Amino acid sequence: MNHNQKILLAGIIIISLLVTTFIVYSSISTSSTKSSDKLKIVTTFYPLTYITQQIGGDYVEVTQLIPNNNEIHNWEPTVSHIRATEDADIIFYNGAGADSWMEDEILPALSNSKKRLNVETTEDLTLIANKEDKHNDDHDDDDDDDDHDTHDHGLYDPHTWVSPYMAKQQAEIIYNILISADPQHEEYYTQRWHTLERQLEQLDATYRNSLSNTHSNVIFVSHGAFGYLADQYGFTQHSVIGVSADEQPSAQTIIKLVEEMKEYKNYVLYVDPVYASNYVQTIQKEVQVQTGQNVTVLKLYLMLGPMDGLDYLEQMQTNLSNLQTGLAAK
Repeated sequence: MNHNQKILLAGIIIISLLVTTFIVYSSISTSSTKSSDKLKIVTTFYPLTYITQQIGGDYVEVTQLIPNNNEIHNWEPTVSHIRATEDADIIFYNGAGADSWMEDEILPALSNSKKRLNVETTEDLTLIANKEDKHNDDHDDDDDDDDHDTHDHGLYDPHTWVSPYMAKQQAEIIYNILISADPQHEEYYTQRWHTLERQLEQLDATYRNSLSNTHSNVIFVSHGAFGYLADQYGFTQHSVIGVSADEQPSAQTIIKLVEEMKEYKNYVLYVDPVYASNYVQTIQKEVQVQTGQNVTVLKLYLMLGPMDGLDYLEQMQTNLSNLQTGLAAK
């Protein structure tokens, strides 16, 4: 290799190194810019996280307060949760009493120095009354408290997200907030919203068609969290415990449910896998002993986190399949 060739080779190497350095620097700079440009969003629990990520995609950074598959009603935030929420651009919470600690404890503790959107995703939705079928005469009913406003815990069934029909309305609220807060990426959000909208509309239509002709019109559940499904798709839920999952059923409650399963000749019992349900086994065994019929226990997901390898929409689909079994869909 002569002198000129060595000089040329050295020049090529130097140029290659400069180009590589520029590409790496640009990539890091772009990544940093994108991260800083993302909307910082806090959600209270999984369904809202799932919806926000499906619509927001690359332009949102979501912090979920309650870990997946945990009790939500009586969850207690810590100082670290308040700090995490302090930096948010948007806070999405369910409302209707599901996560009342957000309004009672977190929002009042936040400073007013940051312009922040606090969004109750059920605020303008048509909610159903808390008409839980608990059969428990010892339950203390505080629904008559005149100090409660229309969305306080106890007055309404808060489990809107289990229904594809209601979830679509909550998702649309989240979509409208995102395009309002970040109009620069409206086209991106709109495309992703329409994808999710179609998925939820298809699920809603499938629920309606699949459950429009059933042999039974009643289901028996461990936790009365499926009122919106019952209300929209034409059946009734009878539950061991009501909408509040922190209750313990009385012996009278269990006896009553056993008698009702015998009366309706319905031998399918649904369990919400997030919560302990030892009493379900008691009911199952008692009905089997008294009737000689096999009692099938199936899952109805409350969708508080990925479970059994299923995400939010997949759990909705599995719930439908299990409801078809319990209602003896034709």
